[in-house]
Amino acid sequence: MMKLDELDKKILRLIAADARIPFLEVARDCGVSGAAIHQRIQKLNGLGVLKGSQFIIDPEKLGYETCAYIGLNLKDPETFDEVLAKLKEIPEVVECHYTTGNFDMFIKIYAINNHHLLTIIHDKLQPLGLARSETLISFHTALDRQLPIADLPIGKENEE
Repeated sequence: MMKLDELDKKILRLIAADARIPFLEVARDCGVSGAAIHQRIQKLNGLGVLKGSQFIIDPEKLGYETCAYIGLNLKDPETFDEVLAKLKEIPEVVECHYTTGNFDMFIKIYAINNHHLLTIIHDKLQPLGLARSETLISFHTALDRQLPIADLPIGKENEE
């Protein structure tokens, strides 16, 4: 586990709340220099704690009204890598997870409407060699957040 101190956690809280916050404002809030913040951010990037920053696009505002989660069972589980490569070519697939339990893979997909979703499943997913799939349509995202930084352990407790 990562060894994070209180300054790291405070920086993470501030930039998680607003990725566009200027480093100098973070420095002021933390009581350190802008250079110190820059170094900490570089360290957190280097450790892989931070995975960059991005603008969040609302798919619904672009006309993608259907969000679905689909559990996939492959006819041949040894084809994971080939199936993943083909899933990457389907722009509507935004997440893919290898899972335990009832499915080999679990994907998140956006479609313009239910008819579009059916077309994607029939024309793009079924040819991947699926034994079966199960689709769950999301009516609304009730909770979507980052991991709360305040609850992270700090110091030597992180080392294992």
